[in-house]
Amino acid sequence: MKEYLQKIAAGPRLSKDLTEGEAEDALLMILDDQVSKVRAGVFLIAARMKLETVPENIGYWRALQNRISPVKVDINRLLQIADPFDGFQRIPYFGFYAVPVIARLGLPVYGHSALPLPPKFGITFEQILQNHYEVGEGKQRLALLEKYQFGYLNTAVTLPQLEALRSLRIEIVKRPMLATLEKILLPVQARQNILATTYFHRGYEVALTEIGKLSPFDKVIIGNGMEGTTLFGVHKETKVFVQNGTDEAEQINLSLKTLYTEKTAQRITEAHEELKSIEPSLEILAKMGENALKTGQGPASLQIASQAGTLAHLCGLFSTAQEGLEQAFTVLESGTAYDSLMNWIEDAKD
Repeated sequence: MKEYLQKIAAGPRLSKDLTEGEAEDALLMILDDQVSKVRAGVFLIAARMKLETVPENIGYWRALQNRISPVKVDINRLLQIADPFDGFQRIPYFGFYAVPVIARLGLPVYGHSALPLPPKFGITFEQILQNHYEVGEGKQRLALLEKYQFGYLNTAVTLPQLEALRSLRIEIVKRPMLATLEKILLPVQARQNILATTYFHRGYEVALTEIGKLSPFDKVIIGNGMEGTTLFGVHKETKVFVQNGTDEAEQINLSLKTLYTEKTAQRITEAHEELKSIEPSLEILAKMGENALKTGQGPASLQIASQAGTLAHLCGLFSTAQEGLEQAFTVLESGTAYDSLMNWIEDAKD
């Protein structure tokens, strides 16, 4: 670790890049608690300040993925949604409630998250579960994935060594490279695995797509959605990169105009404008999200249907996002996704 720090923490002109193997070794030492917290913190800060190379990011990712033992599930095709682990805080985002809708469309799915992390400490799937619905982080959630065809997993269970760095990350304040790479980990393995994740700062999509080629995922969908989430094309045109196997990533530009009919686009725009005036909170999200799942009414229903329909379309379930949205509304209006979510929550508490 001393040698690695001498390479990457020598200032803007003298710092040198690590090899892929050195990067993996350095992060493994941190994950395995083989170096002091001071050296671990200095390394995480220096790695980000230097700007990580693609080989370095691959090495860091290998270290994280190598400390996970993926649980095999009897599911043909499984989607993971990995939004930023520091959450959202600007506009109400109902991705948590889109999960059971996507499952009802015929695509098994789970959200992978953690309790809020710095710098934003925004709202995450895990915070909604633990702090609003009072669901513990127990391992029984893995068993419920096969039963309900959807679920929510927490890095405290899937990768405890990463969760153990929480206090250090709070002291660091800014995002380390962990914030980029924790969104492209595979904790559960089906016969075919798809990842929908995000990037915020331009350039990181390159590292993510290169890692996607090496990862256990069969398809990786990476986009810069609303507040860095997987809600694509609603707040503005979104660049989405679709990585199939080891092929080069295909760039798709998604916007309301390209995704939907003019009437649908107008409805989504009006709903988005209405949501912009609402301060996000756990109580508001639950009230609006549950109402959307019960009735298919309100601005949250348009956001949920848009996200569910678009992701299902990108995963190949529907030929267009418009068709996916219409099918999502059928699910919402039936109330079946609400029933599934409430039953899942009760089972997860046992």
